[in-house]
Amino acid sequence: MPSKQEIVVTAPMYPPTLAALDADFIAHRLWEAKDRTSFLAGLADRVTGIATMGETGADAALMDALPKVKIIASNSVGVDAIDLAAAKARGIGVSNTPGVLNECVADLGMALTLAISRRLVEADRYVRAGQWPKGAFAFGTKLGGKTMGIVGMGRIGQQVAQRAAAFGMTIVYHSRHKKPDIAYRYYDDLAAMAAASDFLLLILPGGAATKNLVDARILAALGKKGFLINIARGSVVDEAALVRALQDGVIAGAALDVFADEPRAPEALFAMDNVILQPHQASATHETRTAMGQLMIDNLKAHFAGKPLLTPVG
Repeated sequence: MPSKQEIVVTAPMYPPTLAALDADFIAHRLWEAKDRTSFLAGLADRVTGIATMGETGADAALMDALPKVKIIASNSVGVDAIDLAAAKARGIGVSNTPGVLNECVADLGMALTLAISRRLVEADRYVRAGQWPKGAFAFGTKLGGKTMGIVGMGRIGQQVAQRAAAFGMTIVYHSRHKKPDIAYRYYDDLAAMAAASDFLLLILPGGAATKNLVDARILAALGKKGFLINIARGSVVDEAALVRALQDGVIAGAALDVFADEPRAPEALFAMDNVILQPHQASATHETRTAMGQLMIDNLKAHFAGKPLLTPVG
């Protein structure tokens, strides 16, 4: 038996994390394989773990191709791209990286809220294009006194709420259940909350249960003075409906860190001044990516040492 466990790494990760994986395991890089099928077939009898990313996940076919795998460690909080039912049926443990990215994701959520309300990206383009000498830039929207409706009041949602409250915003929220320890007003009807909100911020899990949760009806309720901020998953928004809502002036604008078909974003959004687009980078700081990678590795090590996973899913 080799001194190091062999694992498959499904996608590129933060370089120091990849270096740490190489130091601790025999790490095979799936994304570099010219022939995925033959690559996996050659490892079927040796690989015992999978390290993956949230958007890449692991489907049943990958598990079947690597029958000795008993641990899937995700370098992400979201696990909607991992077939959890297939993993459970095969006795495969799954871990993720909650907690360590809360602050940075919340920071970007608040940054996008401020940027879309004060038109920061648009104003930057205005100055760079030499337009300022030709006339004053258009006004933005004040945050203080406005209502932020947060969809998903988990750990990150609560961090966003603290930041928004510091700007003088009123916080309301919608989630699957009312949280008895949260003092903010709870709405069990998302459309009603959208109608009461100036900013609708999404920070909820992806997956089938939340697919297209924010559709044309919710966007209409948010209204022509409302802004949408998505730091959750692209799948939670009906992207075609969002494009139409922005084209038709149904909502005031949107700030988006995630999309339904990453790394592609709808080209119809590219020319819109009232839209801010980000490359799914909410947790992308050196500090947070280091912590996420280490937690993923610690889960792998715990599994191979016969210990409980630090942050198991399910």
